[in-house]
Amino acid sequence: MNIAKETNSVKEYDILNHCHVNTNEEGDRFVGIRLDTDTITVHFPIGYELSNTDAEVRNDIMNLIQVLSEFTTKTERLISTNKSNSVESVEFPIHAYRYVIEYFFSIGGKYYTETDVVYKTNSKGNQDWSKTFKKQSPLVYQKNGVNNLIYTNFTVRTSTPNNQKLITQINRNCVYEAFQRLGWLYGPYVPEHPGITLDAKTSIAILRTKLPNTNDDKKKQLFQSMLDMLTFMDNKTSDKELYYGTGEFEWVWEKLIDRAFGVRHKEEYFPRAKWKLKFCSDTETRPLMPDTIMIHDGKYYVLDAKYYKYGITGRSEHLPNGSSINKQITYGEYLDKYKRVNFTLIYNAFIMPYSKNNNLFGLHDNVGHIGEATGDWKGEERTDEQRTYERIQGIVIDTKYLMNNYLGNTEKMKIALVVCIESEF
Repeated sequence: MNIAKETNSVKEYDILNHCHVNTNEEGDRFVGIRLDTDTITVHFPIGYELSNTDAEVRNDIMNLIQVLSEFTTKTERLISTNKSNSVESVEFPIHAYRYVIEYFFSIGGKYYTETDVVYKTNSKGNQDWSKTFKKQSPLVYQKNGVNNLIYTNFTVRTSTPNNQKLITQINRNCVYEAFQRLGWLYGPYVPEHPGITLDAKTSIAILRTKLPNTNDDKKKQLFQSMLDMLTFMDNKTSDKELYYGTGEFEWVWEKLIDRAFGVRHKEEYFPRAKWKLKFCSDTETRPLMPDTIMIHDGKYYVLDAKYYKYGITGRSEHLPNGSSINKQITYGEYLDKYKRVNFTLIYNAFIMPYSKNNNLFGLHDNVGHIGEATGDWKGEERTDEQRTYERIQGIVIDTKYLMNNYLGNTEKMKIALVVCIESEF
């Protein structure tokens, strides 16, 4: 088995020095974790405000891993970080490594062991009557002419851990490998070297035998995680760049906004169109699909998540263009004219990332307003006749705040967004 070379760089320096908030410029769009033969770097999305202490930064990284895990699939994640680079990029099975470490800690910093059944003679314990009848001598006494047997000792069944089993050695190897690659996320602890190691193919065969015969969910996940690790290690990845993440975080941004603010079954709010054809059957075109529809207190908010750099640069070329603006107005019109929603209850907004502690606007709230967009074909003057949805509000939201709060009760986030949008009317 090929044990990974120890990555000293993270242990010698504080974790913050290995973190980078990307610019979303060409060549700096990857969000996730990169591991190569020399160092480890963690890449955060634009607008993310890193914490100051190692413990807090570790939480930041765990949160990043959670977001990437939830909102990307294996096929959506990056396959090659740089196609012109001769070093091949391979996805790192980070969840397998994490589970092996966390299982190790969950049982008190011990290795997985299995127990052997041991039988011994005792007056108390889990009695095995079949063996007791065969091996123990009872006392005999008579009562009413009938012989009775009394056992003062029994053959009892106990168990004892067997640290010499191969599965324990496999676990020792995997724990050591996991800490070499990812232990820096959990603190300075380093387990002892496992010594003699089994070859990967033998270990894989043993685990594949164990998996279908295991009913305990935690043990099954441990075996699967070790199997994933060993399969990965057996593919000889030492000369390849390892990563876990994506070069297209804009799709994650859309899903984060939709999870935090959106309603289910949003497809009923999609404007549709169709061709009426002369020479074949009519066909419906692909519908326009707004990123998110939020309904709050009887009002409708059409939200377009834009992973654009305006919240960081303050430059107008980093704002949504005319095509996006006009599309948003179309969504509002559809709700107004075809879904029969009162136009005074329909609002429109672009949602972009920023940092509340480091921005050019002097904003300090989790959600901020940076302007509004209109379509010339609708008129820029603000009259009583102008629909609220014809004025698309430019909203920025703190990236870290969104990534930390998209789960659970998002009512507070929704209220902050509503206030920010409606304050302009």
